[in-house]
Amino acid sequence: MEHKIHQGRNVKRFREMLGIKQEALALDLGDDWNQKKISLLEQKEIIEDPLLKRISEVLKIPVEAFQNFDEEQAVNIISNTFGEHAFSNSFNYGTINFHPIEKIVQLHDEKIALYERMLKEKDEMMGRLERLIEKK
Repeated sequence: MEHKIHQGRNVKRFREMLGIKQEALALDLGDDWNQKKISLLEQKEIIEDPLLKRISEVLKIPVEAFQNFDEEQAVNIISNTFGEHAFSNSFNYGTINFHPIEKIVQLHDEKIALYERMLKEKDEMMGRLERLIEKK
């Protein structure tokens, strides 16, 4: 069974994993963004490269994460520890053109860095959400 890559859904998955609301992402992307536009964006299968790069910068997630993972892989990579079972679950589609072991090590390091960053950015995010609420 072929799994299609859905970039919008990947954006949504990573955004949710980071605990970032659509409103907060819209705020970070700039003036011409709002929650509705983020919602529509997350329904798009393909997102234009410049916009994907901008989202990547805001969420601090590599562009490749949005481009390379089908939904199931993204979920596996986020939710599993990188034991042998995760290896077989996450990389069993045969469409991946990088060395899986190296990628797992890299993803593991990124995951650790991500958790550290999430802890550090929690207060900053609360500040942004408070400012968002004050604007309304």
